[in-house]
Amino acid sequence: MLVKVYGAAVQGIDATIITIEVNSSRGCMFYLVGLPDSAVKESHRRIISALQVNGYKMPTSNLTINMAPADIRKEGSAYDLPLAVGILAASETISSEKLSQFLIMGELSLDGTIQPIKGALPIAISARKEGFKGMIVPQQNAREAAVVNDLDVYGVTNIKEVIEFFNNERELQPIVVNTREEFFAQQNMYDFDFSEVKGQENVKRALEVAASGGHNLIMVGAPGSGKSMMAKRLPSILPPLSLGESLETTKIHSVAGKLSRNTSLITKRPFRDPHHTISSTALVGGGAYPQPGEISLAHNGVLFLDELAEFNRTVLEVLRQPLEDRNITISRVKWSIEYPASFMLIASMNPCPCGYYNHPTKLCVCSPGQVQKYLNRISGPLLDRIDIQVEIVPVPFEKISDNRQGEPSEAIRERVVHARKIQEERFKDTPGIYCNAQMTSRLLSIHAQPDENGLILLKNAMNRLNLSARAYDRILKVARTIADLEGSEQILSSHLGEAIGYRNLDRENWAG
Repeated sequence: MLVKVYGAAVQGIDATIITIEVNSSRGCMFYLVGLPDSAVKESHRRIISALQVNGYKMPTSNLTINMAPADIRKEGSAYDLPLAVGILAASETISSEKLSQFLIMGELSLDGTIQPIKGALPIAISARKEGFKGMIVPQQNAREAAVVNDLDVYGVTNIKEVIEFFNNERELQPIVVNTREEFFAQQNMYDFDFSEVKGQENVKRALEVAASGGHNLIMVGAPGSGKSMMAKRLPSILPPLSLGESLETTKIHSVAGKLSRNTSLITKRPFRDPHHTISSTALVGGGAYPQPGEISLAHNGVLFLDELAEFNRTVLEVLRQPLEDRNITISRVKWSIEYPASFMLIASMNPCPCGYYNHPTKLCVCSPGQVQKYLNRISGPLLDRIDIQVEIVPVPFEKISDNRQGEPSEAIRERVVHARKIQEERFKDTPGIYCNAQMTSRLLSIHAQPDENGLILLKNAMNRLNLSARAYDRILKVARTIADLEGSEQILSSHLGEAIGYRNLDRENWAG
């Protein structure tokens, strides 16, 4: 008897429907074809054990299983459950009447318990798109998949439940998730708040400007001056995720297996802070079994690189293309995958090997050559993609001991959201551009032209402060954001002056 069961293969952050064809005939052989990897081939032994423990027998007939389309590699143990159901249906142990209406995925333990899988959300989206009535997944993935409406999602814990369901001996209740209610309920819950930051008003202002325009930012300062502390609080002032952004972000984390169990949606912007020993593959994605990297896990959020100068230079150089294109394409001989990577880059580093260059009280023991060599670990092309560069000095005792609370993140966030709304209106007719940091040279000439006094100020600053030519566009973009924060249509001299102050590392004499 020939039956068909349906599963899915995840490619990038999307899923492709896989048809599992099982044919039972006279004989005693077992054949599994359709480009399965070792984990899929090993499912045979897991299925035998799971059926025996739950009182069912593995058919002794000749079984031929094809996983179509046969040119797509099938990876992982998530095919255990659909393979088991197909085998039982082909041997008429269970009814095949309802099989065509459901997409089935799950990993089997030896006792028949169903273990969680990766990529439940993109699989559910694909199932709805292909017109399936419902989807059977492990209980731990049920809420994640149930985010997709117009699809009945059933969470199961044991293979026996699935068998009895198809034999009409058990009723399963679909999981219901009120997507919008759950999304808005958790949207404003943050562990960190800017009210806890003492002093550092200039740095908080720079972070506010960066959040308002989507600008990349680097903080340079001595150890213990608060760089990491403030970076961790940046998500609390970013505009809230839209429902579309939340779904896209959740898909990426689902594919990577980074979602917490029984989680339905990611409601807060991601904050990723990889260690400086990370490899280039772990940062951008890829591998023998392709997975999203840290830049994709930070999509719609923040990628924080602490101690930037300690990262391997070749690792940092792979960031250049994603920072410009906001996606990453990974090509190998046998496959090519594209992952989204639209993130804010926030970096921090010490100003020199000892960490105390330009420190107000501690003496730096590094020579000017050592300071410059340390800064040169960051390439010019990468630094060129960082709009805001600020120096941080340690907080004085008077500020640290002050018990008064600073301005809360909520108040800063209101200003950021207002500035972003201005930019949304400005770029509504320009596809792919959502904030000032993404402006092209053509858009700069339209929306970020300073007046005559501003041009004079900009010319004097570039001459007197020895600013590099690459700073020109960056200054205009940041000045446009500062003007938006103040609700000004025109870029004024005061806006340019503040933007110029955020280009510290472009000064030729910065390192002595």
